[in-house]
Amino acid sequence: MELICPIDQRCSDQITSLLRPPSVRFCTFIKTQEYFEQLISKRRCQGIKVKQNGEFGKGVFAETDFEEEELVFKDQMLVGAQHPSNKIDCLVCSYCFKFIGSIEQQIGRRFYLKTLGIGISSHNGCESNSSDEVEDNEFAYNHRSEQNGASSSSSSTIPLPTMAVESLMNGEMALPYSNKFPLPSIILCPGGCEEAFYCSKLCAEADWDSFHCLLCTGEKSESCSRDALLKFIQHANETNDIFLLAAKAISFTILRYRKFKASHLSKQENTASIILGTDPSLLLEAWKPISIGHKRRWWDCISLPDDIDASDEGTFRGQIRELAFTSLQLLKEAIFDKECEPCILSLSINAINIIGMFELNNLDLVVASPVEDYFLYIDDLPHSEKKEAEKITQPYLDALGEDYSICCQGTAFFPLQSCMNHSCCPNAKAFKREEDRDGQATIVALRPICKGEEVTISYIDEDLSFEERQALLADYGFRCRCPKCLDEEP
Repeated sequence: MELICPIDQRCSDQITSLLRPPSVRFCTFIKTQEYFEQLISKRRCQGIKVKQNGEFGKGVFAETDFEEEELVFKDQMLVGAQHPSNKIDCLVCSYCFKFIGSIEQQIGRRFYLKTLGIGISSHNGCESNSSDEVEDNEFAYNHRSEQNGASSSSSSTIPLPTMAVESLMNGEMALPYSNKFPLPSIILCPGGCEEAFYCSKLCAEADWDSFHCLLCTGEKSESCSRDALLKFIQHANETNDIFLLAAKAISFTILRYRKFKASHLSKQENTASIILGTDPSLLLEAWKPISIGHKRRWWDCISLPDDIDASDEGTFRGQIRELAFTSLQLLKEAIFDKECEPCILSLSINAINIIGMFELNNLDLVVASPVEDYFLYIDDLPHSEKKEAEKITQPYLDALGEDYSICCQGTAFFPLQSCMNHSCCPNAKAFKREEDRDGQATIVALRPICKGEEVTISYIDEDLSFEERQALLADYGFRCRCPKCLDEEP
């Protein structure tokens, strides 16, 4: 039975207008170009330009020549979320995803949570841990191979005394040379929740104003129902944490609309008629950043898991649809805004289009761990200094085992990166360099790129066979016709 959201029926015209392609929705192609030009200027990405591509819609094009391995651009995320399971291993800023606290706190916190019965993730290094099990465009970074002492950590970990863990947590224990890896101090959530932490007051305020005030479970939360919000978060954690990303996008749009309306009203002399109703133009403006991503129904574009038989595909996609509907109902109760009803809390937009957009456009969020850098630094010390330092550090390394190098992992939507088209022989890739220590997207040239050439990345593993690549790309809604595919096509 097809699930129908009442808001879909009541606000069908408004929803349709919001889901039109940006070039139509913003009336003219020029306005769309102006939006991207302002975005590029704000991000200081002067070497690129977003232009219409007759075959694929939008595309990113080089405005200058790039050398191999040269940075093409960095893109700040619009919305992003750390995987819930990864929060056990990595304490990071909830806004920019930099590691925070200290080396001692990062290590001690993991041991402390383990003593509470919360296990440490079984994955190592920076392997992707995407909740939706779809091959996204992976962030990578210069992951140095484990050497000597660092590689000697055993998979069978050795427990630490409680006193040692407490000393790390409360700052009484200072590990040798940890001052070489200073981290920002921990700033608590202004709303009083125990889920969000920040590297600075600026990040805390930016997150509160952009997303978190509606999604905070603390006493100062501005959500309609904290109980409903807790149920929504629990549902997302138990089913698919991509719902959390969608909730951020919805909160972002609601809060932008409120700011635009407040600013608009302050400029009006007679505001009575405006106060009583919704201003569609302001809703469209608030929705604009989300509108740029290519959208499809979530349950249509999600890959069929390997353990689901093709004959059961219809049942599987029906279950996914029901998950989305349940998520919407919980979120609606938590942050419902009557004025934004037609564009924000519709099943068509939330469950189908926003989540489907993330399914098609998101990148893995990866930030390298300073704990790994710390132990590798100890391992690279001159022999006498290393031997002395390891008297203290080796028990902690042994206790961490092979999980000492876990990095921050999550998923995010980047407005400029989302405009990049696919090629099985790309000229660029998402790649974290040694100096890239936050949640921004970093696009690096794989080979020389000439001015005017389109900058492309691969959505999949381009080393797969022609048939495998085409099957995976079918989930994105197109058949690849890049030079490599044309050459290999039977």
